[in-house]
Amino acid sequence: MNHSPAPTALIADDERLMREQITARLKEAWPELIIVGEAANGREAVAMARSQEPDIVFLDIRMPEMDGIQAAKALAGQAHVVFVTAYDQYAITAFEQGAVDYLLKPADPERVALTCQRLRERLTQKPDPMEGLLAQLSQRLGGGMELKPREYLRWVQASVGNSIRMIPTSDILFFRAEDKYTRVQTESFEALIRKPIKELVDELDPDEFWQIHRAILVRIEAVEQVSRDFRGQQIVHVKGSSETLEVSRSFNHLFKQM
Repeated sequence: MNHSPAPTALIADDERLMREQITARLKEAWPELIIVGEAANGREAVAMARSQEPDIVFLDIRMPEMDGIQAAKALAGQAHVVFVTAYDQYAITAFEQGAVDYLLKPADPERVALTCQRLRERLTQKPDPMEGLLAQLSQRLGGGMELKPREYLRWVQASVGNSIRMIPTSDILFFRAEDKYTRVQTESFEALIRKPIKELVDELDPDEFWQIHRAILVRIEAVEQVSRDFRGQQIVHVKGSSETLEVSRSFNHLFKQM
């Protein structure tokens, strides 16, 4: 029986947390995929890709020194490329034309799974040289037409007793799933919304809120400290609240310096 070598991938993003999130999502969706390296900018990505020769390269579009478009040009035809972007509809129209996939930040598990499925099929073919796509993206990025940033939630409309309150996200300490509702906790009161955590993850700024458990999102600036309990489990202590939040093992990497 012939055993094909395991597919390999390289991840390039200037945000460490984003690289870790993509790695975690890929391990869930495609356990056989081997991550051979991580790069913090396009120049590193090109050098690493030429030495490691991965089958797939995940490239953030916006990176210092050399951006993802320039890196993709340097690697055209050598590896299958997946662009990672925090920019929405304007960029997506360019990707939908060709044989190159994309992921939106934050990386959604279902979208990563779909990308992995497409990549499995593409690995049977030679990498696309991407000439038309790269020319189109270069024109959009360099022609004074900036990609439109994603719009994240800045206010949450929630029930407090018999009234509805508009709560700025900057006032929220954390979101916690409870039965059919999600609790919105501030320093002075708590409120309820029907929107599940899964939807909030996509709608909140990943630089402002971290998911630390399948049922919990915490505002990063509200975290006072992280300790460990007698089981070795990470526990988040939040400013302005006596309540503690447990970090599930799949999100331990967020506080891995501990």
